[in-house]
Amino acid sequence: MEELHGQSHQLTFADRKNGTITGVVDVVSFDPNTILLETTQGMLTVKGTELHVSRLHLEKGEVDVEGRFVSLIYSDDGNFGRKQKGNLLGRMFQ
Repeated sequence: MEELHGQSHQLTFADRKNGTITGVVDVVSFDPNTILLETTQGMLTVKGTELHVSRLHLEKGEVDVEGRFVSLIYSDDGNFGRKQKGNLLGRMFQ
């Protein structure tokens, strides 16, 4: 996946219900209300209702999502595109 770190990161959304995200390194978690993605530009949280990952192609760094989007939030941790060690909860409480 190292080749993705140089890939551009792009968000394309239509009518707050369909979206394509590129530059995705990993899908950390997802449920009907939250999708957490590691991108080449940092962690991206997509919040909404009835969210669904309709297409996932990590080799190309692409994810298509559907649902009702409420917010997109980046968390800047200074490690853009670099895989962190440890589990998600461990990283949250550092």
